[in-house]
Amino acid sequence: MTPTDYPRIPSDRSDDLHHLDIADQADLVLFMAGNQFMAMAEIVGLFRQAYPDVRNIYYETLPPGLELKQILAGGACFGDRVLTMQADVYSSVSEAAMHALVGSGHIDPDAYYPYLHNRITLMVPEGNPGNIHQVADLGLDHVRISQPDPENEDIAFHIMSMYRDAGGDSLVHRIMEEKRVEGTTIFTIVHHRETPIRIRKRTVDVGPVWATEVVHARSRGWPCDVVDPGETLDQRHHITYYIGRLKNAPNPDNAEKFLDFITSAPAQKLYKTYGFVPVQASSG
Repeated sequence: MTPTDYPRIPSDRSDDLHHLDIADQADLVLFMAGNQFMAMAEIVGLFRQAYPDVRNIYYETLPPGLELKQILAGGACFGDRVLTMQADVYSSVSEAAMHALVGSGHIDPDAYYPYLHNRITLMVPEGNPGNIHQVADLGLDHVRISQPDPENEDIAFHIMSMYRDAGGDSLVHRIMEEKRVEGTTIFTIVHHRETPIRIRKRTVDVGPVWATEVVHARSRGWPCDVVDPGETLDQRHHITYYIGRLKNAPNPDNAEKFLDFITSAPAQKLYKTYGFVPVQASSG
């Protein structure tokens, strides 16, 4: 495969490519589902404390669908660079992504497992100027939506399930097809970066996001409000994060150390402070 066939990482996403300068000499390469971006610096720091011998860590916090394409293609283009580092560890909010890697021979069937849960909520500008009260309101003509693109972002499939639960296939079609043509559904490439900016600038009226992203926005002092879809719609019982080691991981021992760490009590406790639901609490 030539570089022209590689997926392209948006040129303004350097903040999702962490320690790119040492990527080719890294002791550990992590492709982490991007919606964990707010927690990853602390997660990596905590891991380094536990394993000080793992010094150079490169990690991505891009949408997992884009990272999956990067793995399958063997590289990605970023600006004028071609990135060919191989991931040791990959995480996703879609088991289908793991199935794709198993099918392509990149992961063994028993080499991945759940490690987190999350839920969807609706981020709106402060004061809720779009007058949104429920998920079905997103189908209204005047409501402008910052909508993750299912081509790259796994959250989009959970959001579409929420739409389907709220208004059937007709609501999914209205939001994903008709309103996109009308210009009131605006797709994102990296929603956890783009949607909060649109909300702050009031160029959209609503953005379906992970509940953890609202926690992060408020911790930064960003003005926003929330419309809670409610437990029957927010997909909390269906959203599971999976993680696994790549079969051809360049640093397999360090990958196993990270996998042991990610489900440890300290790591799960840290994730919980950011609004994630630990795997141990999933049955509670």
